[in-house]
Amino acid sequence: MTQGKIDTSALFKIGYGLYVVTCHDGIKDNGLILNSVIQLTSSPLQVGVVINKQNYSHDVILESGEMNVNCLSVEAPFKVFEAFGFKSGRDTDKFEGCSVKRSDNGLVVLPKVINGFISLKVKSYTDLQTHGMFVCEVTEAQVVSDVESMTYAYYHANVKPKPESDKKRGYVCTVCGYVYEGDELPDDYVCPVCYHGADAFEPFER
Repeated sequence: MTQGKIDTSALFKIGYGLYVVTCHDGIKDNGLILNSVIQLTSSPLQVGVVINKQNYSHDVILESGEMNVNCLSVEAPFKVFEAFGFKSGRDTDKFEGCSVKRSDNGLVVLPKVINGFISLKVKSYTDLQTHGMFVCEVTEAQVVSDVESMTYAYYHANVKPKPESDKKRGYVCTVCGYVYEGDELPDDYVCPVCYHGADAFEPFER
């Protein structure tokens, strides 16, 4: 093995699930698509959630100290990702006109597109520069269905629309599907939709 060589695409081999994390800012409900959720310990029962600081939900959860993790199933359609991944809660009410269900903590759950949910109370916070990590205790957890969980790989293979571009070469964001058209992606490029950096993009050719 070559010492000191880092191929960031190797990190894409890490397995991920996909979730809608819901919260409340004191006036309205909010939610975002997330893939960085992990059980940390079983006793005490703790879950870690990592959120980009540029997402509105980061600030809401930092203030409120509570969130729900909705575990998406393979039956979740692309419109779920459009609703919670392509818009900001700063200027959009993502639940406007929707009839919602709530867990015991009063936050939204999405029973039609999930196979389970976990209610969390924040116990500590770690600043990760571009992101923040919330270490949380579980206050409620329910199985909603036996439908298989949505993985990152399943989303890319079966749910996310294939990139459309007139260019012969471009780059697609592996998080939200945004397409950058051009031969070279700047090293400091930030996705305008989900705010992930250049390392989240993969090249494609048509």
